Amino acid sequence: MENNEKFTYTYSAPTEAERREIESIRRQYKVETPTENKVERLRALHSAVVGRATAVSLALGICGTLIFGGGMALALEFDMLLLGVVLAVIGAVPMVLAYPIYRRIFAAGKKKYGEEILRLSDELLENE
Repeated sequence: MENNEKFTYTYSAPTEAERREIESIRRQYKVETPTENKVERLRALHSAVVGRATAVSLALGICGTLIFGGGMALALEFDMLLLGVVLAVIGAVPMVLAYPIYRRIFAAGKKKYGEEILRLSDELLENE
């Protein structure tokens, strides 16, 4: 007795774009555990503290640098020495103040969100 039946198997993996779409859809239906919510909250609070301080100090430092550079260009290239020096000094002030302002905003954020960050981190570390 001959057996002419053959077993064939075809495998096709999803492409990278399909995999991202599948994972995106899957995340929408996945039930989040309380631990995942706490970790997300902890990340959000930390980024709020650090992000706000960084954004303000970067903006201040960049503006100061641009004003300083404009003053230097006036003094060196366009022979407007007095105006250039005045602008350079005005631009140097925010550059010098950028880091102290970062530290002050960071400290205020730690004061505002510190207790909640510590509470959440303690809860998460106890769950392990």
